Amino acid sequence: MQGNMQKGSKRRASAPNFVSPSQLVLSGFETPFSQQLRRTNRWVILAGKIPWDDICNIYTKQVGVNRTGRPPISPRVVIGSLMIKHMYNLDDRETVAQIAENMYMQYFLGYSSFNPEPPFDASLFVEFRTRLGLEQINAINERIHSLYQGIETEKADNAPANNSKGPDEKPVDKESSGEDSAQTEPAKEEPVETTLHKGRVLFDATACPQDIAYPTDLRLLSEAREKSEELIDEIYSQALHLKKPRSYREVARKEFLKVAQKKSKSRSAIRKAVGKQLRYLARNLKSIDKLLDAYKSFPLDAKQQKYLMVIHTLYQQQKKMFDEKEHTIPHRIVSIHQPHVRPIVRGKTNAKVEFGAKIHISLVDGYAFLDELSWDAFNEGGHMMAYVEQYRRRFGYYPKEVLADQIYCNRKNRKDLKEKGIQLVAKPLGRPPAVKKEHLRPGERNPVEGKFGQAKTAYGLANIKARLKDTSELWIACIFLVLNLVKLAGVASLCILVKIANWGFSAMASKVFAFELWLSEFLRGQSCGENWNFGTV
Repeated sequence: MQGNMQKGSKRRASAPNFVSPSQLVLSGFETPFSQQLRRTNRWVILAGKIPWDDICNIYTKQVGVNRTGRPPISPRVVIGSLMIKHMYNLDDRETVAQIAENMYMQYFLGYSSFNPEPPFDASLFVEFRTRLGLEQINAINERIHSLYQGIETEKADNAPANNSKGPDEKPVDKESSGEDSAQTEPAKEEPVETTLHKGRVLFDATACPQDIAYPTDLRLLSEAREKSEELIDEIYSQALHLKKPRSYREVARKEFLKVAQKKSKSRSAIRKAVGKQLRYLARNLKSIDKLLDAYKSFPLDAKQQKYLMVIHTLYQQQKKMFDEKEHTIPHRIVSIHQPHVRPIVRGKTNAKVEFGAKIHISLVDGYAFLDELSWDAFNEGGHMMAYVEQYRRRFGYYPKEVLADQIYCNRKNRKDLKEKGIQLVAKPLGRPPAVKKEHLRPGERNPVEGKFGQAKTAYGLANIKARLKDTSELWIACIFLVLNLVKLAGVASLCILVKIANWGFSAMASKVFAFELWLSEFLRGQSCGENWNFGTV
């Protein structure tokens, strides 16, 4: 008999404190093998363009710092790790491994020297997302946009200094002083109106699919039946129960595979198989209730109790649809492991129904703000005025123009926007021959569609791998935070460039190594007086 083995302790890298970017220079970064960092590296350039002081101050104010206990992880490490994760579209463990192996990433996170140890445990990513929260992420996004506005105002202030022709032309006419004074009075009133209505906003909604198998009634009932069998094995006790109830699990499994493995399934075969799985599941649920009656206290933990409640709800929904011969029901469960996921009907060509959360964003100057996130399908056209009010709370004024899809352009929204003095850039009502002017061009809404495409293709918005409800919501919010940070830094979609660069570097490295090996052999052969045939090399 071996004794209890001592559990090995994991060594973690020392967490660096937050240091202003002005204090970190390339010459002070200690690298292994006497290497020097290149200023042209993408991570060095990106680290210099992101305003770390402002963003880390927002993170510290929103999250707070505990004065007791272990010093917290640097906010630059937290935010930078989230950027690396979503720009590479990696999971939590792989992100920590990439940071421990890449010295440029460590410089990006604010390290003063290379450290081969992991910066933190991968499970802390859940804590990072929990600390941030949706409100905190929206506050950081608003601060990012305010920094962008500050940059634009500086450019605008410097522009008239070079072109002095406009201001010089006004004081030339000194004779018409009365006319000038009369014309300057309405000019003072114009800024008041522009402050109430300023900017252009694009509205759109999309679905964020979860990483789940495509749900069918037969597959869901089979998974629920197998989970109920696990609960029976957990609850059964030989001391309390004389005989273990029969579940017919082997027969039920064969009945499921008999239909599930067919390439083409008829409706009658599917309905017959669903009916059998319903009866097997109903038998297991009755057995679980009888086994629970023998206990004085509830024997299941919180996780098992949640599975039991989900299975009961799933059985009731499937039984109702089976009896009424329907395929729709409100709040339909499509996964017993993620019961919060709901089907979202989108009507797209490749996917008419998507399973995940539905979000609505407002795109202002290329920066995305997450207005609403819901697991139930909603009509974004009915919430349009709420999104307009959110725009006013963010910036202090109403938008001057609103670009929206056809679903937003109902009569009520048009009337409300007209009362507030907001111009709706959309196709007007009426027959096509009656439309004299095209108010919305097809290309004007491309930025918001491109933002969704960038988030889904490059940053993993098309496949949310988190399983918990809160974690999935913060996962989605962090993706838009990274998009805004990359937009602020003036860097294109780095995740695709990084993949191409890594592939090209690995291929080039192998060729360079082969060439160096051949060159060394060639020089050695020349020194020995050997004759080399270049055609065979």
